[in-house]
Amino acid sequence: MEFLIDPLAYDFMVRALAVTVLAALTCALLSCWLVLMGWSLMGDAISHAVLPGVVLAYIFGAPFSAGALVAALVAVGLIGLVRRGSPRIREDAAIGIVFTTLFALGLVLISVTPSNTDLHHILFGNVLGVSAGDLLQVGGLGALVALVLLIKRKDLTLYAFDPGYAHAIGMRPHLLGALLLVVLALTNVIALQVVGVVLVVAMLIIPGATARMLTNRFPRMLLVSCAVSVVGSVTGLYASYYLDVSPGGAVVLVLGGLFFIVYLFSPTYGVISSYLRSKGTYGRF
Repeated sequence: MEFLIDPLAYDFMVRALAVTVLAALTCALLSCWLVLMGWSLMGDAISHAVLPGVVLAYIFGAPFSAGALVAALVAVGLIGLVRRGSPRIREDAAIGIVFTTLFALGLVLISVTPSNTDLHHILFGNVLGVSAGDLLQVGGLGALVALVLLIKRKDLTLYAFDPGYAHAIGMRPHLLGALLLVVLALTNVIALQVVGVVLVVAMLIIPGATARMLTNRFPRMLLVSCAVSVVGSVTGLYASYYLDVSPGGAVVLVLGGLFFIVYLFSPTYGVISSYLRSKGTYGRF
């Protein structure tokens, strides 16, 4: 009990834990749809594209979350514009062009902006420096994202599995895709507080991918993804406290470790389970 309670004697750790849990739950919910739709690269693109928005927010004295959100929405619009502007530009190419260009713009702005802001905190998060105001922002955005995903879960799930059928029964797949992109942008802003620009994609993809290895039912996948994300993120935060390492890096390492454990030992889809079944020895254990 002392191991669990001692870090909570510090206010900054209490705020860090609260933000970490909120970010973990929000990312875990969205992660399931991203994994099913193969949108991992899109999550990576949006997470890197917010960097110039964060720097501009610092320059003009605005909240970092506001700058990140505006930059994420601009990136979503540019990706769609480039993709639709020419049939010769594939979606993956449009994503790569936009996110690398915006990320490079952010690095240039940082290099020419005199400040005391540590680039390391922007790139890899600064969860231990979260203020009460930041906690309220993350809580509000997280509640909004969760509400949208839960209300539209049936439509979004149908769109993820079969957009053609969704269109045939009167839905608008383009609007659902746009809604999912806006939610992705909001979720990136939330996760930035914990793991920063570079590692956001890990929180957006690993929980859903881990849950995908454990179940075929989507409602159960949502629950498993949330459990994996919260356990991995909180464990990583405690590990960073006791080992004196980067919190964002520790969170991602623990999440990655959980994924590889499931990847190897999942009863149905694990590598070792599949090998034993192929050898006809799985039933002996």
